[in-house]
Amino acid sequence: MSETSSDTLTAPRPRGRRPGRWRRTVAGLLVLLALFGAATARLFVRPATGMPARVDAIIVLGGEGHRLDAALSLARQDRASYLVLSQGMYVPPELCGTRVGTATVICFLPNPDTTQGEAEATARLARQYGWRSVVLVTVPDQTWRAELRFRRCYSGTIFAVTTPLAAHLWPLMIAYQWAATVKAEVANRGC
Repeated sequence: MSETSSDTLTAPRPRGRRPGRWRRTVAGLLVLLALFGAATARLFVRPATGMPARVDAIIVLGGEGHRLDAALSLARQDRASYLVLSQGMYVPPELCGTRVGTATVICFLPNPDTTQGEAEATARLARQYGWRSVVLVTVPDQTWRAELRFRRCYSGTIFAVTTPLAAHLWPLMIAYQWAATVKAEVANRGC
């Protein structure tokens, strides 16, 4: 008897397994990864930034980057009446209570020493001085979450400008910002 292709036996497929299921799973995971990457880029790597010619106050948030230098440059360009420095970063003591350009320098120690504390302190100062617009000086990864926190405490218009973040800090800061964003959206939604 000659053996032909029609005579060969094929192994039965295991029950419950459909061909291509693993491909759909991998494709779904790739789509989720692409969405996560796009959200990360939009929220933390390339956030929307910019400011008008003038605002009421320049707010410098504590943290990494050359925030103070950028804020001093804006103040020297007469972009605001107030330069507000969070002492959640190093601030030269001789700078507090002086003027930079036409801007009066106000220094404050946030309580708690977090973006939330900075938002609460800024809201109090805004009520005291009648600010209707501020610009936050920060780094790209913090911008979206800082604006979220500030919107909950401050009813005026919020703009943001950023300074570069060192390349070696990006992986850590993106992971931190995702965790802090989840916390801001789930556990700590108030001002």
